[in-house]
Amino acid sequence: MLDTGDKRILLTRLDQVATLTIARPEKLNALDMSMVLSLERAAALIETEPDIRVVVLTGEGDKSFCAGGDIEAWAAHSALEFGRAWIRYGHRAFDALARLRQPVIAVLNGHALGGGLELAAVADLRIAEEHIKIGAPETGLGIIPGWSGTQRVVRRFGAQLTRRMALFGEIFSAEEALTLGLVDEVAPKGQGMATAQEYVELVVARGPVALELTKALINAAEGEETERPLEAIAGALAASTEDLKEGVAAFRAKRKPSFRNE
Repeated sequence: MLDTGDKRILLTRLDQVATLTIARPEKLNALDMSMVLSLERAAALIETEPDIRVVVLTGEGDKSFCAGGDIEAWAAHSALEFGRAWIRYGHRAFDALARLRQPVIAVLNGHALGGGLELAAVADLRIAEEHIKIGAPETGLGIIPGWSGTQRVVRRFGAQLTRRMALFGEIFSAEEALTLGLVDEVAPKGQGMATAQEYVELVVARGPVALELTKALINAAEGEETERPLEAIAGALAASTEDLKEGVAAFRAKRKPSFRNE
């Protein structure tokens, strides 16, 4: 068990697989500020483990994958605090998860509503158990989908489908979500993690460096982020050259480098 700073955000590792579990079933796995900050910390911990090849994201119990933000938690903020803290930190955490170098598989073992949909959207693949519902009901409470529900959700699933959920309040079943492209597979109730294992095996059989670079390029093409993937790939290429070795050697010897363009 890796320490995320909050016992309700569980991060475990088995061989090359990290499992990130939201463990607050009594509150339908709703997130308060401490949990949001711990999700960001969990992403940082995963990034520092070079042998982790794939991440499985899920919730505890079978009623809710994640009910989004805890209403009592966010309703207690002033308008200024809501924008400065709640929205900002939620974005930081969800961005960190979406931009992990490892593929992320979300197992929707329960309903994914509001922030739960936004959390599911950070994953590269979504497995829904057959009993779940998915949607974006925030405007029915007089609030917006604030954790990239009008941004990443649009990029991942399309603007019109997002309109149906966020503007008209449509809630979809697992089978409807599969047809619409919100999820990639539907599993029987209680079998989501077993189904995820099949995809885990597909990931770990592939070239790790090629997989990491490919995910970065897909993220850049999708608009998830552009600056870091481009600089990381270009930096890795530059670091592999003989010119870098010559530059470092010249610096240490306090002489002018003799670059060979190779």
